[in-house]
Amino acid sequence: MKSSKQILSLLTHQPQFGSLTQHTCYQKFMALLPPRFQKAIAFIYIKNDTLFIALSHPGYKMELNYNKELFKELLATLGTHTPECKKYTAGSVVFFNAKYHSIQERPDEDTVPYYQELSSGTFEVTSDNEALKKKFLHTKTLIRKHQDHTTE
Repeated sequence: MKSSKQILSLLTHQPQFGSLTQHTCYQKFMALLPPRFQKAIAFIYIKNDTLFIALSHPGYKMELNYNKELFKELLATLGTHTPECKKYTAGSVVFFNAKYHSIQERPDEDTVPYYQELSSGTFEVTSDNEALKKKFLHTKTLIRKHQDHTTE
């Protein structure tokens, strides 16, 4: 019985699955970059001996333009150390702004308000509408709960 690693290795060496090898090389290239560059890059591809780098925000373009040689050298180094990435070389590097955001997954951050609650939750509900009265009472309990939470 072959392991999953052996099966994937066999598949990536098939001509019809060449894009898997290419994608693997792109992922290795991205992993070698510093985290600030990884954050700046939405996706990359190589075409006609040119490395195209799509940026997740236009503000990164100037900073990365100063580091074009770094990208070329890093791609060449990856080719010398990884045999399957040897054919991916670039004579030039082009940066462009992507309309899509970065492919790097970012964890969802829990937002907690960092302010002192100004309301005390001691207001009188004088509405005749039961649905509205219920919403006001719910708001009162939320304010009191938040006050108790911030005073701890």
